[in-house]
Amino acid sequence: MNQKITRIVITGGPCAGKTTAMSWIQNAFTEKGYRVLFVDETATQLSNGGAPWKYTRNNREYQYRVTQLMLAKEEVFTEIAKTFDAEKVLVVCDRGALDNRAYMNDEEFRYVLEKLNTNEVELRDHYDAVFHLVTAAKGAEQFYTYANNAARYETPEEARRVDEELIRAWTGHPHLRIIDNRFDFDKKMLMLITEISSFLGEPRPLETKRKYLIAYPDVQALERRPNCRRVEILQAYLRSEVPGEMIRIRQRGVDGNYVYFMTRKRLIDGMQRIEMEERLSKNEYLELLMQADPDYRPIRKQRYCLSENGLYYNIDIYPQWNDQALMEIELYDRDEQVSFPEGIQVIREVTGEKAFTNPAIARIR
Repeated sequence: MNQKITRIVITGGPCAGKTTAMSWIQNAFTEKGYRVLFVDETATQLSNGGAPWKYTRNNREYQYRVTQLMLAKEEVFTEIAKTFDAEKVLVVCDRGALDNRAYMNDEEFRYVLEKLNTNEVELRDHYDAVFHLVTAAKGAEQFYTYANNAARYETPEEARRVDEELIRAWTGHPHLRIIDNRFDFDKKMLMLITEISSFLGEPRPLETKRKYLIAYPDVQALERRPNCRRVEILQAYLRSEVPGEMIRIRQRGVDGNYVYFMTRKRLIDGMQRIEMEERLSKNEYLELLMQADPDYRPIRKQRYCLSENGLYYNIDIYPQWNDQALMEIELYDRDEQVSFPEGIQVIREVTGEKAFTNPAIARIR
């Protein structure tokens, strides 16, 4: 049996709908043939057990223990999933390790990373995808309540601040989706199911993206923005036997800490494409790198992941360009209105233009 275990995070600000979302996920993906496992929220578990965060006198030690317990539970669920007679297993984490980042300062976060013998890239990117539900305190204030979670203590103002901190903590993940309150609650839940289905390839993993040629951005200004993260990317292309398919392998991370992926893409039209991705070990990546298609040069680029306006922007800076860059935006649907980040000068839209695709940039002419 060829088993596939996918680990996702459902996160969000206080009173965002996570509890209801778990029920929707259970129903939707059980019907799609998945064995669905839920790793419960560790902070709530500790609070209900008499050890809430608000009573601690040593925050860095508390956050270390919370993260340690969270990761241990995730590992246990994942290892048990391997024993199941099921081809498709979905491990759903009610919050992930980077959620704790929102409750720490930089020194405390460094302490936790050191104690766990890990780094921010590994801690963030060991999840396959992250889905952030925006708090009701931001756009649906009339529904903000304390009634459905005894551990909730934040005021609406605090909830909005925590929501922003959580988005910042996860910014930089390759598959972060932010689901806000532009819809009524049922449609919000339906959008979450649609986004998870798309990521899993159920029924098919269609992506809707728009791409823009932009003026070379102020890199220092980007790096000062708290909701922006720099990522170093090195990618190469492999030969495919499937007509119209591109196979890409990618090293992704920062400051010597990397994760590795292989992605298969087929274009449906100018804006939508089928995309399937799997995680690689470092050795698997290096072995495949030796088999790279000689018609394509490896691409190195600096990516700035920016979360703003309820959207997730990828700004790619190539070393061979000194006056322009590319920006991609993932959308809910192809007709969604696009807003641009402050300080970004858009030259023109280049969605669907072959010259501005990574394979075209990598092609050796």
